[in-house]
Amino acid sequence: MKTLIVGTVPVENFPIYLGTPSFDGKDLVLKERTLPVGMGTLSLYSAAYLTLAHFKGESPTLLTVGDIGKADGSRILYQKLTEKIEEFKPNVLTLHYVMPIITLAKTLALKLQKMSPKPIVVADAGFMYAFKASKMGHVCDIFTPDPGEMAFLADKNAVHPAYMERHLFEIDSIDVESLIEKVKNVEGLPKMLVIKGAIDYIVLDGKILFKIDDPMVPSLEPIGGTGDTLTGILTGLIAHGLSLEKAAFYACKINRIAGLLSNPTPRTRVNKIISYIPKAIDMVLKI
Repeated sequence: MKTLIVGTVPVENFPIYLGTPSFDGKDLVLKERTLPVGMGTLSLYSAAYLTLAHFKGESPTLLTVGDIGKADGSRILYQKLTEKIEEFKPNVLTLHYVMPIITLAKTLALKLQKMSPKPIVVADAGFMYAFKASKMGHVCDIFTPDPGEMAFLADKNAVHPAYMERHLFEIDSIDVESLIEKVKNVEGLPKMLVIKGAIDYIVLDGKILFKIDDPMVPSLEPIGGTGDTLTGILTGLIAHGLSLEKAAFYACKINRIAGLLSNPTPRTRVNKIISYIPKAIDMVLKI
């Protein structure tokens, strides 16, 4: 399958890039520029890259641009993707960090909706916020929120996590299952949610399919990027041909085991966890 991963990187004036970076296990090389995989979208990409490489699948393509919060790069990314998505024709499209711009997200969503065949769409981070706020999340197949983002999804009036109801924010990490109940009444969300946290939840049509808490690795919590790696592994497994339900379940297990194998401490970097993904795949899938 052809896989396209889209998201910004926090590097000022980094030009638009479309291609397959070379990966040495620690850094990605995009043309003449070397970037560490610890940067959000690049953590996701690296996890997807290693997952597909392990199955000898086609490497994912990366579409990225620099944006340090000014939304300049994000606008370029929305426009490029909207203009070229029919030309790219990905089977799997994973959308990650971007400044949520509702009008541009809606334009992109309408374009995706008209595609035949439509790619499998996984949305996380800023793209997820933008699709939810524009009530176009149903164009996606999966959202991958953490508990705090679940509180945002459960607030049907909020257009950004900063503006959600206070009481929802307060219960985000205490009672995820109550938030799962609340999102049933929110318009324009995908059928499947993969909720990343101390306990991972896989939800389909408002019902909990799986709760995954083993192995429990508390020392992973302060390490940034482990949610990104889960979404990357999920992307790779979908591109490998697994059903969405199986891909979600196995991605949660593989991500946890990769974390466990890295023997993490608060100083552990996400690239070390990523390096254990192939071994974790073998352990989970018994290859």
